[in-house]
Amino acid sequence: MKKSILTLASVFLIAFSANAQKVEFEEYDLDNGMHVILHQDKSAPVIITSVMYGVGGKDGDRKRTGFAHFFEHLLFEGTENIGKGEWFKIVSSNGGRNNANTSQDRTYYYEIFPSNKLELGLWMESERLLHPIIGQDGVDTQNEVVKEEKRQRTRAYSNILPEISKNIFKVHPYKDPNVGYMDHLDAATLEEFLAFNKKYYVPNNATLVVAGDIDIASAKKMIKDYFGPIPRGPEVVRNFPKEEPITQEFKAKAYDENIQIPAIIAAYRTPSFKTRDSKVLDMISTYLSGGKSSVLYKKMVDTQKQALAVQAVNISQQDYGVYALFSLPLGKTTLDQLVAEMDEEIVKIQTDLISEKAFQKIQNQFENRYVNSNSSVVGIANSLARYNVMYGDTNLINTEIDVYRSVTREEIREVAKKYLNKNQRLILEYLPKKK
Repeated sequence: MKKSILTLASVFLIAFSANAQKVEFEEYDLDNGMHVILHQDKSAPVIITSVMYGVGGKDGDRKRTGFAHFFEHLLFEGTENIGKGEWFKIVSSNGGRNNANTSQDRTYYYEIFPSNKLELGLWMESERLLHPIIGQDGVDTQNEVVKEEKRQRTRAYSNILPEISKNIFKVHPYKDPNVGYMDHLDAATLEEFLAFNKKYYVPNNATLVVAGDIDIASAKKMIKDYFGPIPRGPEVVRNFPKEEPITQEFKAKAYDENIQIPAIIAAYRTPSFKTRDSKVLDMISTYLSGGKSSVLYKKMVDTQKQALAVQAVNISQQDYGVYALFSLPLGKTTLDQLVAEMDEEIVKIQTDLISEKAFQKIQNQFENRYVNSNSSVVGIANSLARYNVMYGDTNLINTEIDVYRSVTREEIREVAKKYLNKNQRLILEYLPKKK
């Protein structure tokens, strides 16, 4: 009877998610190619104006890496109508807040305002696009800001992903860090920054999301007034080199003066987040290390007490992903022992079907994530922009969960067999560096 009650509860959870959480939106294109997405939510007097540009760390000259991250800072410097240093003052004095972030694939800017400040938010984002001031003074200022940001990134183990990427990618731009190399930024000329802006920060490489307590008709008029006159830019064409498959395990070492305990990482190159296989790898990660009751944590941390920490993560991106198994040793446990223990669990997934109980637990975890991701207007705006820019399908905000729901235990086994093999990986020793 208990099993029946649990199953019934799962059915109700899925039904609730499928119906109550659907996100309604409207989307269209301006004549200049800018994609617009509107989402109305009158539950609170708040609006968000956001723009996601299809430009990230992978874009640009490989001798001038880090430009997209640099522009994340530079485009707050000011415009023809917003003075230097005034951007944040305008936002805060009008009861708002704002931020931006950059990945290898895209850059995202947003403002959150009281709903009566919608026009202000639209004007500011149109100013960023139409009238940015990119001068030597601003470049020099932000160069120092980026350097200081990089100096402050001294968290233990924070450089693991760049170290994995530079080893596992040989020719694709993902091999270079998202923040770039400081000597590239130091050597860049003002003309190069201007050219980068002209190429990537154009309306036809951008998606505008307006969400929250809005009137659709008046929002459309304001969007047309502020963004419609911005001229279309050249089409962004990408032709990145393709990676050859990894067919033999290889090893590398990296050093970090901010750590005292070494780490071991087994990393595999995986497909784009657009693929179904990538979704299955997400589920495998959750099975292995999604919480303290997960397979690897219970085994290596709780029971055998071999590891201080263990994690499996699918870092999927637009062109390629990285699947990484990470662990820190406890006591006299060696790095090789940690790899062997993680491998043992991978082989089990490749050989046998995971249990029905474990499979149902994963499904419930993904249902909860889905509900939580759509629980705020800020999260919804981000998701709408991301699904449009990165996947080319805005409605994935409602349908991506169906992919996870349709994954089978057999698929989990087959995907593990396809990608998580010893001859397809990098073994990275991440070691303390003597100061």
